[in-house]
Amino acid sequence: MSRKFLAAVGSAALALTLAACGGEGAGSGGDTSDKKPADLTIGVSMPTQTSERWIADGNAVKQKLESKGYKVDLQYAGDDIPTQSQQVDQMITRGADVLVIAAIDGTALSSQLQTAADAKIPVIAYDRLIRDSKNVDFYVSFDNYKVGVAQATALLVGLGLQNKDGSKGTATGPFNVELFAGSLDDNNAHFFYNGAMDTLKPYIDNKSLVVKSGQTKIEQVATLRWQQETAQKRMEDLLTSAYNDGAKIDGVLSPYDGLSRGIITALQNAGYGGAGKKMPVVTGQDAEIASVKLINDGVQGSTIFKDTRLLAEQAVVAAEAYLQGKEPQANDVKTYDNGVKVVPSFLLPVQTVYKDDIKPVLIDSGYWSAEEVASGQAKS
Repeated sequence: MSRKFLAAVGSAALALTLAACGGEGAGSGGDTSDKKPADLTIGVSMPTQTSERWIADGNAVKQKLESKGYKVDLQYAGDDIPTQSQQVDQMITRGADVLVIAAIDGTALSSQLQTAADAKIPVIAYDRLIRDSKNVDFYVSFDNYKVGVAQATALLVGLGLQNKDGSKGTATGPFNVELFAGSLDDNNAHFFYNGAMDTLKPYIDNKSLVVKSGQTKIEQVATLRWQQETAQKRMEDLLTSAYNDGAKIDGVLSPYDGLSRGIITALQNAGYGGAGKKMPVVTGQDAEIASVKLINDGVQGSTIFKDTRLLAEQAVVAAEAYLQGKEPQANDVKTYDNGVKVVPSFLLPVQTVYKDDIKPVLIDSGYWSAEEVASGQAKS
């Protein structure tokens, strides 16, 4: 996938005005503006390589920084919190000038962040907000509440309760739906779920949507570490416990493509998608190629596309600002309270991708090729 992230992104769309550095945080005293890029190292800590999305993110950030002459220390933590803590410690010990961290557990790196602050190393939280620490300087992400709104809207559109233009659909229900959320230790999971539930609540209240299992609290529907197998097992359990009376499930709110594929596997094993048992509307996120193929084949209903090329570029812009003794300009200074401070943030937009959107949004932009969509596999 590395070729996808070498494509130039329009500088006008991504340029940020850099302001003189001020305020609190680890980066306040870390002026490295007198050094050449070749003398500077950026530590990039990614959570896992089990998701193609995080592999793409890590490669994109590394390539963009290296193309500007910086040294990059990229590490993947294998979804293991102690491993990530150790890797960040090592980055600091090796003399990283900036840290870019996508945390496994948004509350587990306080000690490392304090060490970074003491060493005047700026910390950029990448896509996942790091919580309960004053030593987080900046946050680059997408508007995660709107991701949840978009996922819930896609579910409503798929069921016919709403049209794509936001107008009322022709369907009335009631429809049986089940809800899934991400990992509770990932701050984004809460934003996704809150956005989705705020959107679905009126339909649940008027009985257009029925959560037959009764499981609507995030603690009941969360999926530890975003594991596909965990989602598949829970879907199997729901089908056994809540749908053993012959009732059919019509839709599933899924916050991530990996979970969606596990959910779909459980549904297919129960006969959905076959004769007389229509596949429920299943949402997703990240436009992973295996799920894009499922959407193209009419199996998965939709996914939320978050262009990681743009996110990687924004992380690079923020890192360069700190390396120049400045700070990046935020476009949101109110939303992302990590429990200790509101972290200045730059939020990127998202797009909902249905089958008809695959070509104009994903293929024409060069994110995936037509061949990859057809095969469901990414080319190296």
